[in-house]
Amino acid sequence: MSEQPAPLADDFPAWLAERGEAAYALAWVAEGSQTGAWMEAEAPRVGETGVARAGADLTRVTLEEVAHGRAETLRRWLQLDDGVRQLAVVTAEPGGLREHTPGELAADLMHDPAVDQARLTDMLAGWLYRRCAQAPQGLELGWIAAGAAWTCHMRALAGYPPPAVLDRSLERAGEQDEATADLVLSIGLRIAELSDRMKRVSRPRAELIEDWHTVESLAADVPALRQTADWLLDQIALRDAHAQQLRAVLEPDITDYLRDRRADGAPLGLPASALPVPALDAPRAAHLAQARDTVRVYTAAAHSGREQEAQQLLNAFPAPARPLAVSGPAAAWRQEAATAQQAVDDLAAQRAAITAEDSTDYIADPDRLHAATSYLAAREGQLHLLHDALGRLVFPAPAPRHLPEELAPVAAAQTQRRVIEAFGTLQRAAQALDGQIHYLLQQPVPAHRRTTTGTETDLLTRARHALEDTETAGTPFDEKDIRARVQAITRPAARYGPSPAQLTAHDEAHSQALAAGSLTSPSERWTRS
Repeated sequence: MSEQPAPLADDFPAWLAERGEAAYALAWVAEGSQTGAWMEAEAPRVGETGVARAGADLTRVTLEEVAHGRAETLRRWLQLDDGVRQLAVVTAEPGGLREHTPGELAADLMHDPAVDQARLTDMLAGWLYRRCAQAPQGLELGWIAAGAAWTCHMRALAGYPPPAVLDRSLERAGEQDEATADLVLSIGLRIAELSDRMKRVSRPRAELIEDWHTVESLAADVPALRQTADWLLDQIALRDAHAQQLRAVLEPDITDYLRDRRADGAPLGLPASALPVPALDAPRAAHLAQARDTVRVYTAAAHSGREQEAQQLLNAFPAPARPLAVSGPAAAWRQEAATAQQAVDDLAAQRAAITAEDSTDYIADPDRLHAATSYLAAREGQLHLLHDALGRLVFPAPAPRHLPEELAPVAAAQTQRRVIEAFGTLQRAAQALDGQIHYLLQQPVPAHRRTTTGTETDLLTRARHALEDTETAGTPFDEKDIRARVQAITRPAARYGPSPAQLTAHDEAHSQALAAGSLTSPSERWTRS
């Protein structure tokens, strides 16, 4: 039997543990990005959603029900799986969650003498047939999707459908022929080999691209392969210099979050609940996901024969030049903001690590070394833009003593220009600052930054207020007013009628310019043409 619980509890592992040792949660997991996905060295396990891994985003999880016992859990999973969404099976363990594949449950039941083996075989055959019948390609090509789905979810039981399961599935489809059986077996072997290759630490980029094309062609019909396809794209991007430059421009600065995760020697492998780390703020998490998705779009285009589309993305977000010297505003910001200086130090440490004489990390992978070097150079330029813009907001320089009056607004506009260069838009700058302020104010404050958090929060708040003043300093673009003025200039003057409205300063200046001959009215230009 199964029970229908309330929505996902705040402390889900503890809540699930209270349901008993044999309680299995069946939960839908929406697509999403891990905060530290670029740093993930471990490949995703084919057939798992990753919801139980350290740092997993549980906001993507929607609980369907809680089943009790392996047999009931497998039966409900086979019934609920629709081939469109990912359905995870998780149990509670000390310190977190553990994810199970349906194949693990089936393998245990196959060796259980109390289980009706014929009924179990029939359930598995019914699920395999349904995955084929529901595939958009129809029954013939649907067996490719069904075979891939079996290997993803049931590999713990068998790498491809056992003869008894496959024969019953083919019988239901009315396709009991050797060619179809061979097709299902071959696709199963292909996915199994790909899964084994993903465990290798060092792989050439050409092999990664080939595997990505294979997985991408199946991911639309087998949602369990979507995470694998994205991981392969990330691995290709880590070996593509242009992709890493794009990443350097688009990613927000989350040095504070990453530093908190590394603090006190806490390993990244610990469950998220065991780490005293505040959750990354929503605005920067959204910007990080946007950057990740954009880099994946570029990488997919660059390695799918769509070079023009890939180049358009690079043109839209050019990599900033590496500064030869640190500007005054950037130096002032780094002197006061601990996170800014930490970002610079982290970048220098990464560069030292990959260029050290005894470094062996990238010797066998020159593509990755070149891409990493390109990322660090572009990121240094991007950090300089960020720190220069924030420094100008918080520590505005006085106007030069002999600056001509006409250049005063030009100098003032440089702050707004720098902010836009660094963040893209004033709105994104506001979002990033709001997010970082929110992050630093979360309680409890980690011990390693209790002496700096107050100062840095004050600095960021001052930058946020200065940004508001910068946003309102410019003259708004009034489209209606401009259209009315154009119509007034081009409309013939009325011979009789009411006296004209009082001229504004702008109108008087325009009239004087016309009289002096420095401007030509639109009607004169049309007459001359």
